[in-house]
Formats: sequence, structure tokens, C-alpha cells
Amino acid sequence: MDQETSTESLQRPATLRSLWKAIFWVSFPFGILSFVLPIYGKDLGASALEIGGFFSALSVIPVIVRPFLGRALDRWGRRPFLLIGLLSHAVAMIAFSFSSTVVMLTVARFVQGLGTAFLWLTAYTIVADKAKETGRGHDFGLIDEAANRGAIIGTILGFTAIMNLTSVEWKQIWFWLFSCYAVLSILGLWFGWRGVGETRPANGSLQVEGRPISGQLLALMSIVFITGASTAMVWPLLMVFLQDILQAEVWALATAYLPAALLSAYLPSHMGKIADRWGRKPPMIAGLVVGAIASALIPQLRSIIGLATLWAVETLGYIALLPAERAFVADIAGEDVRGTSYGLYTFAYFLGAVLGPLIGGWLYDTYGHGTPFYLNAFVLLLGGLLVAIVLRESKPIKTLVTGN
Repeated sequence: MDQETSTESLQRPATLRSLWKAIFWVSFPFGILSFVLPIYGKDLGASALEIGGFFSALSVIPVIVRPFLGRALDRWGRRPFLLIGLLSHAVAMIAFSFSSTVVMLTVARFVQGLGTAFLWLTAYTIVADKAKETGRGHDFGLIDEAANRGAIIGTILGFTAIMNLTSVEWKQIWFWLFSCYAVLSILGLWFGWRGVGETRPANGSLQVEGRPISGQLLALMSIVFITGASTAMVWPLLMVFLQDILQAEVWALATAYLPAALLSAYLPSHMGKIADRWGRKPPMIAGLVVGAIASALIPQLRSIIGLATLWAVETLGYIALLPAERAFVADIAGEDVRGTSYGLYTFAYFLGAVLGPLIGGWLYDTYGHGTPFYLNAFVLLLGGLLVAIVLRESKPIKTLVTGN
């Protein structure tokens, strides 16, 4: 038994380190896509509704796949689906490099959505398999840090290339930029292939028996659906709105986001420790309330400095919320149905993410630029209230004596 325990203690850090590297490299294009895709789409003639469609396209495949994929993870293991997710992201970057129309961009987003469907659900399940119960928030935060660090570096490099190639035709810049991201995604695939083995519990049944969904999981899914839809409603419009109001160049908006990006790259694991020490609900509630306040203030912005400050505060809320939320799912999920639980949890989020951008684009065009942001503030406050009233901690959270 001692030898088995020792082997497990060595395997766990190695597995999570390799997963960290795979996600780090595959995440390089994530940040710049959030900035450039709405602007590039607008330049190609896309309406606010069509720009919202770019973001909905990313979420359609996860909505279709994830309820079934979760059970597949429990039945056939984690590793094959992790590799499919990493490979799909590489293919998506190749598709982006050749995209020069609204339709081609939308197709590339569908392919990226396939990678998203497989990669993140599998990554969350692997972390739940390997993380110690009292350190789950910390380890989920580490995975967030991997994605955020890759995204911030990729964004900096991408904007540096764009600003230094002003004499080159935009479509050529786009091609070479996303070709480079494709190479980095392939590097992430290599780390996943070499370093992440199978993590499904050895005592898991090959035939996962159907189990009723717990009331707590259903409650969390409902909260995640409405808050996910609300958050997704405003993000695609944010770059367009800020350009309309502040008349700022894209590089200035990216610079304003830098403090928030640095916070998201280095603090999630530390914020996750708060959830490990004090429970999941307090950081979840705080994150939603802070996000609501930030959303309500966005229409009042009139300066880049104010934008940078607001983004940083909003980011603190979200990096407190997400590790706690994902650890909560692991707390209430049975060992042999973790994949199924995360499949349903992420299904709820992506269902909201499909509907939110379309609703936001319609509201933006029809009822004014500030309407989606005020509605988002109300929904996030409602979500915080529901977390406080409806969710229950599944077990006492033990105080961490040492860092994870």
C-alpha cells in the first residue's frame, strides 16, 4: 500500500504538469481572437448580430456533444478525448489562417468549438481525478493560469506582429499569424501525447450505470446557464462598444486589458486556495457581485484608464468565481461519474453561451448600446443571490496546512 501511495504521489504532479504545458501552448490564440475577431468581422461587413454569431458558433458543438461526451469519459477514459481536443484546436488555427470571409470565419469557429468541447471537459475531469480534495480549487486555478498565460503571451506577440507589419496586406498578416498559432497548438498536442496518461479511477466500471442527477447539480446548472448566457451576451460587443464610445484603436484596448490579463495569469491558483480554505460559495457570490457592478459601469466609461481599472476589478471577481465553481462540481460528483457531471455542468454554460451573443447583438442594435450591459448586471446579481440561497456545501472544507 505504501508503494502504491508513493507511485500515485509522483504520478499526480507529473500528469498535471504535462496538462498545464499542453493547455499553455494551445491557448496562445485565445486572447487575440477575443480582441480581433469582432473587429475583423466588422471590417468584413458583419453586423452586431453576425459578430455575436461568431461567438455562438464556438459554443454550438459543445452544447451538442458534452452531455454525451461526459458519459464517454467515464466509460472509455480521459486521454483519447484530450488528444482529440488538442488536435481539433490545431486544425481550427489552420482554418482561421485561410479565413477571409464571414462564412469562413464562422466555419473556423465551429472547428474550434469541437476542440473546446473535448479539451476543457476532459481537462476539468483530469484535474478532478488527480487533485486532492482539499486542494481542488488551487489545482483548477492552475489550469486557468496555464490558459491565461498562454493567451496573454500570444496576444502580445500577435499585436506586436500586427503593429510592425502595417505595410503588409491584412489578409497576409492574418494568414501567417494563425499559421504560427497552429504550430504552437501542435506543440501542445505533443505535450498532451507524451505526458498525460489515463487518469480514470481504476475501480471505475466500464459500463457506467445511469444515476439520477443530484438536485445540487441541477441547481448549479441553472445558475451557470443564466449567468453564462448573460456574460456571453456582452463580451462580443465590448470591443465594438468601446471603439464606438472611446474611439480607441485596438492596440490601446489591448493595452488597457493588460493589467487584467496579468491578474488572470498569476492569481487563479491563489484565489482557488480561498475556496479550499473557506468554502466554495463565498468566492462564487463575490465574483458574481463584482462582475455585476463592473458590467453596470461599462456604459459610463469615457477613458482608457477607467477601462483598465474596471477590467482589473472585474477580473478579480471572475478568477475568484471559476476555480470555486469547478471545485464545487468535483465535490458533489461521484468518483465514477465525474465526466458525466462535468459534461452536464459545461453543457449548461455553453447552452447559455450559444444564446447570449445572439440576444446581446439584437439588444445592442435595437434598444441601445448600454442595454446588454445593464441586463447582464441584473442577471449576475440574481445569480449571486441564487448561489447564496440554493447551493449547499457538500462537506466541510478542511483548512490547508501547506500549499498544494
